[in-house]
Amino acid sequence: MPERAWGFNSPLAHVFDVSSKSAQTSVPIHPLLADRWSPRGFDAEHKLDDTEVAALLESARWTASWGNSQPWRFILGHRGDSIFERIVKNLKPNNQTWAQHASVLMVVCAKIKNDDGEPQRWAEYDAGQAVATMTVQARHMGLHVHQMAGFEPDGIESAFTLPEGTVPVTVVAVGRFDSEADLPEKLAERERATRQRLAVQDLLIVDPAPTGHPRPIEVGRL
Repeated sequence: MPERAWGFNSPLAHVFDVSSKSAQTSVPIHPLLADRWSPRGFDAEHKLDDTEVAALLESARWTASWGNSQPWRFILGHRGDSIFERIVKNLKPNNQTWAQHASVLMVVCAKIKNDDGEPQRWAEYDAGQAVATMTVQARHMGLHVHQMAGFEPDGIESAFTLPEGTVPVTVVAVGRFDSEADLPEKLAERERATRQRLAVQDLLIVDPAPTGHPRPIEVGRL
């Protein structure tokens, strides 16, 4: 679905279109990955239908996991229902200001113990992979995902009955980006900011050579 035109007086007017947020990569990557970003400006009138929600969950369902353990679990709330409201109440105040306008909020949980009560060490990592997969599916559908650390885990556990050995990891907002969204200036400024990432060289842990000198790793112009 095409993005709405930018309003001249919109707090996001300097973000000319969604493609202007596309990652400036050192080598080409798939557009769905390059165009993935985490807006706070959501269309408060947009709704996700059951088929769209099913597609997001289906993409997460087929994520790789350790031993095919599939430890991700989701609490799903649609804007306007009681589950959504309970999730909003357990967000940090800054996140409440904008997340309340998302089409859907999901609490992402990880099953950190298996059915025998044994620890599943990689559960939270795998839950993160499931959400990462979902973000790509969302972009394919013309949607955006914003993942949040700013929530109250204890509050979520009190508001919902989680299965034993399952813990909340993050909250995810899903919806359609809206350039006309009413955001506080501080948050709007973040939306306008150029996306930045560490260089690839900074992500590599170089194994020292026996001589004590770093062993060079060729990364071209990355």
